[in-house]
Amino acid sequence: MSGGYGHSFALMRAQAEGPWQDYTRHGFVEGLKDGSLPREAFLHYLRQDYVFLTHFSRAWALAVVKSETHAEMLAAVGTVNALVAEEMQLHIGICEAEGISQDALFATAERAENLAYTRFVLEAGYSGDLLDLLAALAPCVMGYGEIGTRLAAEATSDTYADWINTYAGADYQEACAAVGVLMDTALTRRLGVEFTTSPRWARLCQTFRTATELEVGFWQMGLTP
Repeated sequence: MSGGYGHSFALMRAQAEGPWQDYTRHGFVEGLKDGSLPREAFLHYLRQDYVFLTHFSRAWALAVVKSETHAEMLAAVGTVNALVAEEMQLHIGICEAEGISQDALFATAERAENLAYTRFVLEAGYSGDLLDLLAALAPCVMGYGEIGTRLAAEATSDTYADWINTYAGADYQEACAAVGVLMDTALTRRLGVEFTTSPRWARLCQTFRTATELEVGFWQMGLTP
């Protein structure tokens, strides 16, 4: 599934194989697939994820600041728009249907697992360059794309079809592909075609791995309202 998301992503994913499996095959994800995930747990996760996306959008806005070309800026702006105008709207719509207003959603108290993950991503961007930021952002973007694609093919229940179809849909998959291109071109521009031989490569892979491990913690948080 990762082939369509770019060369550098596939390499980073392979370097984090164990955590990546824990993330994309987590019990929370499997509960979405067969409909066994309690609604209370899903709504708890959704509220925390709305808070997460608020910070995630800010991190992608920071990618504009860290960009060195117009193409990089366009890619970052496109992702910010997809997050704010589409993905966050999904959360608002589902929660409103469950009687949770947008004001209540925005006022959700941030869990420690959420804070740890979002601040890790923002710190990667503040203290580093676009490569550091992208390595921290990629697991969320591509992981959800991979999960959505698999669940759309394997789901045995339509309980969480809206969520699954959002991430399996063409718009989100195109966003994943665009981020993959951005990663590949940004690495080549800054480190050269043989970017894996750069001393920075190992550190970027570690950032990717840490973000993936924080995704595992985020799913686990979703199971404990």
